[in-house]
Amino acid sequence: AIDESAGFYKGHACPDCRSLMNVTFTLSSDELTDQFCKEATTQSLDGLKGHRSVGGVRASIYNAFPEEGCRALAQFMRDFAERHG
Repeated sequence: AIDESAGFYKGHACPDCRSLMNVTFTLSSDELTDQFCKEATTQSLDGLKGHRSVGGVRASIYNAFPEEGCRALAQFMRDFAERHG
């Protein structure tokens, strides 16, 4: 979803160095990031606010996080980018 967003989302790490457990990315402004997190919460996608020293968005998908949750986040990201891009 990050790479398919045509630059709407920017990954914190180079694609070949990205974590499989922490999906981290930024949006173009703090205001848009806040809006993203607020709208995500209404879709039961919570806890996405990035680390306090880095900012942006962080989705932690450790251990038994369901694959459908990953799909839901990716779909939300596509929808959000379409509405706000």
